[in-house]
Amino acid sequence: MSDSLPTASADELRHRGSIVLAVMLGSVMQALDTTIANVALPKIQGTLSATQEQMGWVLTSYIVGAAIMTPLSGWLTGPVGRKKIFVSSIALFTIASAMCGLAHGLTELVIYRLIQGVAGASLVPLSLAILLDLYPREQHGKATAMWAMGVTLGPILGPALGGWLTDTQSWRWVFLINIPFGVIAMLLASRFLHETPLKKTPFDFFGFAMLSLAIGSLQLMLDRGQLLDWFSSTEIVIEAVIAAVAFYLFVVHILTTRQPFMSPSLFRDRNFALGSVFIFIVGIVLLATLALLPPLLEGLFGYPVVTIGLVTAPRGMGTFAAMLIVGRVIGKIDARVLVTFGLLTTALSLWLMTGFSPQMDDRLVIWSGVIQGFGLGFTWVPLTTIAFGTLAPSQRNEATAIFNLLRNIGSSIGVAMVTALLTRNVQFMHARLVEHITPYDLATRTHPVFDASTLHGLHGIDGVVTHQATLIAYINDFKLLLIMTLAVTPLVFFLRRARGASAPVVHAD
Repeated sequence: MSDSLPTASADELRHRGSIVLAVMLGSVMQALDTTIANVALPKIQGTLSATQEQMGWVLTSYIVGAAIMTPLSGWLTGPVGRKKIFVSSIALFTIASAMCGLAHGLTELVIYRLIQGVAGASLVPLSLAILLDLYPREQHGKATAMWAMGVTLGPILGPALGGWLTDTQSWRWVFLINIPFGVIAMLLASRFLHETPLKKTPFDFFGFAMLSLAIGSLQLMLDRGQLLDWFSSTEIVIEAVIAAVAFYLFVVHILTTRQPFMSPSLFRDRNFALGSVFIFIVGIVLLATLALLPPLLEGLFGYPVVTIGLVTAPRGMGTFAAMLIVGRVIGKIDARVLVTFGLLTTALSLWLMTGFSPQMDDRLVIWSGVIQGFGLGFTWVPLTTIAFGTLAPSQRNEATAIFNLLRNIGSSIGVAMVTALLTRNVQFMHARLVEHITPYDLATRTHPVFDASTLHGLHGIDGVVTHQATLIAYINDFKLLLIMTLAVTPLVFFLRRARGASAPVVHAD
């Protein structure tokens, strides 16, 4: 079969709309649950009488489970079959969501969240592989646009939807809302999706064990580092050492064994290798920004939780608009041009965020979010099209798993990085600002705001200084993300042009 033609069966092509709906629902469910539970944590903590450290495991268990199982999803499709894995994952994810909503104790909730992460790990990468098989190569931009819409809108809309469900219903509905969508997706996929040919390959247990150990330790370190003050904690040091050693052993193993768990030949393809670097940076910028905005708006600017959801949700409108445009122009305009435009637009939004201040209204928050969503949409779709444009169809299942894994690791590193820098910068800027405040300076003012000779006045001064130091720390985080986005943009020139239907498939050396 020509590589420019769909690799799906004729019956699947006739029911393509139903299959697309099934994989989109699966992708949205998994992506949504990465952020939707965050805003419900205070309510869950009160209901289950848990400490803040214990509540961290509700998020950590999901992230670690998904991270460990994501690379395995590509291999499982060979001996088990892609349809069985996809349908089973939806069913298990839906059941785990129901159990999370019915949980009466913290231990139960953590276990069910772990199962959620394990089950949802294969939904996003396999949904992309299925969509790429349903469309010919020249329409991969359209297929990728649909996939990226679900993957990006999930984390963006999660906090707003989670906040609304928690305020109007109960925190349990944050999980129960998955049930109807999971049932629909499972029924459509089991009815219209056909099984892929089985391919028996030996399982590289050592490679999988080392990769799982490296990813699991890294995720634990990143998620608990801020709580335990990073490398001053013995636990964090141990997790960092385990992650480094396990990853080293994994790399040496796949380069020397005959049938490795993850084929290193994928990274010999220049487009896929560079695309992986780009998607890693996109993961950092996307979730790091989403992690910074809610505490900034609530803690410094006094926004209610519902208002935060309303002013951040339009980011999804920008992404949606970008997907619609990119799906139409990606075959007519060089995808590298679209990626460059998307990165520069994302950089513009981050530059606007460096101008946040308590005196602004919410229009700057809304417009910077819309612009960033628009830029990420223009980056994500053509980038994915280029990354998979020179890979053979037989490599898609494994490649999509790796691609999604790197995006998730980037997101985890990005959130941990900006959170740690925020804490450090607040302390540093506080120390720098108080250097310029003395009782003599305050006494010389005609109408001093605070009386430095009283304890109340000193507390007032400290509050103002802390507020200013925190705002500067947030702005410095946005500047860092801006610099990272601009620094990675020149790599676009090293990408090969995406191949059209009339061009042969070229595998980069």
